[in-house]
Amino acid sequence: MGDVRHVQEIEQVLGGGATGRDSFVSASWRRCVELYGMDPTRTDPAHIVTEMELREHRKQAEWLIGAARSGLQSLFRQVAGQNYVLLLTDAKGVCVDFFGDDLFVDDLRSAGLYLGSNWSEDLAGTCGVGACIVTEEPVTVHQDDHFGNAHTRLSCTAAPIFDSLGQLAAVLDISLLRSPTPKSSQNLAMNLVTSAARRVEMANLMAESRRDWVLRLSSSPEFLDVDPEAAVRLDGSGRVIGYTRGARPLFPDGAAIIGQRIEEALGLSVDDLPDLMRDRPTEERIVEMRDGGALFGHAIAPQTTRTARPARQSGAVAGLSGGDPVMTRLLQQAEKIARTSVPVMITGETGTGKTKLARALHMASGANGFVSLECSMITPDGLIHLQKQICGATSLLLRRIEELPEACAAPLTALLDSAPDLRPLVTSCLPVAELDLPRPLFHRLTGSVLAIPPLRQRQDLGWLVERILRRRTAEEVRLSPSARADLLGRSWSGNLRELEQVLDVALAMAEGNVIDLTDLPAPVEERSAEPEESLEQIMDACEWNMSRAARRLGVNRSTVLRRLRKAGLQPPT
Repeated sequence: MGDVRHVQEIEQVLGGGATGRDSFVSASWRRCVELYGMDPTRTDPAHIVTEMELREHRKQAEWLIGAARSGLQSLFRQVAGQNYVLLLTDAKGVCVDFFGDDLFVDDLRSAGLYLGSNWSEDLAGTCGVGACIVTEEPVTVHQDDHFGNAHTRLSCTAAPIFDSLGQLAAVLDISLLRSPTPKSSQNLAMNLVTSAARRVEMANLMAESRRDWVLRLSSSPEFLDVDPEAAVRLDGSGRVIGYTRGARPLFPDGAAIIGQRIEEALGLSVDDLPDLMRDRPTEERIVEMRDGGALFGHAIAPQTTRTARPARQSGAVAGLSGGDPVMTRLLQQAEKIARTSVPVMITGETGTGKTKLARALHMASGANGFVSLECSMITPDGLIHLQKQICGATSLLLRRIEELPEACAAPLTALLDSAPDLRPLVTSCLPVAELDLPRPLFHRLTGSVLAIPPLRQRQDLGWLVERILRRRTAEEVRLSPSARADLLGRSWSGNLRELEQVLDVALAMAEGNVIDLTDLPAPVEERSAEPEESLEQIMDACEWNMSRAARRLGVNRSTVLRRLRKAGLQPPT
């Protein structure tokens, strides 16, 4: 009798009549008949994909399963003993992960509440997953809300999961084989499934954002750090490059969210984010909204991670970089040239690590001997004495070749000519074009030129900080977010040497295992603005963070913006 009434109600909806059902249910019933040609009197079994198809669906959803599994396990523990079943489907409606009671596995499998079941609306009719895919909204399809008679005993509550670009990626469904008659009995299930879907979106966004800013938002300070309602992922210039579903209402309806600047939605810019980091009291991290309201914000700074290095690089050479693209190319060149006899000139500002690179080249070269000379201290007699000592393959490091006394140029040239196994490795604080050396000597020293970038232009500064800390102390010492932000924003006129000294002071001043902003010594000096030809390198190194670039250049943000416009430079898309 109930089946007959169900069919009659569907016919009533098809005729344009109202039945008191949710509007999305009525719309789905109409699609089932008019688009899919379904018959509600049929009791078709659940549609299960083949093993091969299931493997393919699970393979494509591997990232999603990884992001969601912890949340699903936690949710299932909450509803254990209440006979609920959890399904995670992909955007096509195929169940790719499942949690249910083993005691009812046969009943669950026959009902389609199992791995490999396809709950898309065109196959299963009106159902929780199918309706959620169509509406992209949380729904409860309760008992005879279902179109087909085969499913009218089920109660299914489903919530959509979106990827960080705003596209539907999955559906999280919580179902019961048998439930109380009132649809309101599933209100708790709705709260649970929507909260779990929000956490999956958050976990996915955080996993993608290790090298970008993330701003997490909540209407309550108590939940800001543990279970925020929304989050946006920002590049260094403050443009949105990812978001969770909860962030949609912050932006104008219908407008594209990706690419918008955060100040178009909230009363802050990317330069205000350090003030919203965890080392500030939660109650003080207030973000004003454009409509006059306010939220609490938690900003998470980019993490600098190592980039995989080419397998061919040896430890001696590869260990000098943490993935900076300019340094990576330079070290690839150094690795290739190391085992030749070609002279190498290494240029760069004071403290950039020229001597370290020269020693790494020697270690990778296979040469037996190593002699290091300060050019300002070289004398003609000393060169004659050195010639008598050289035996076999030897690397000769000449530090600061621009300080070589004029009287030593000819004897040094003669020494290099008379000792074919002597390979010069030369360092200079001046660019090659500015060196004033006699041509015969110049050409004997500049077989290959390696120009080390200054620290302010390097993108692996965070890695260098961590590396120095690990070498300075055996304890697990870390930086507070504000201390890290300060270090990443300094101009570092003394380069690596200055960085090492700053960290030495910080380690001495820190109480416990956390270096805070107050433990850092003040910058010794600020740099004047760099020449325009290096501006793009600096912006890249700062990931186009205007505030950080301004601090490195020793100017204000308006100057940086003016110079960018003058140079015609724009953030990479």
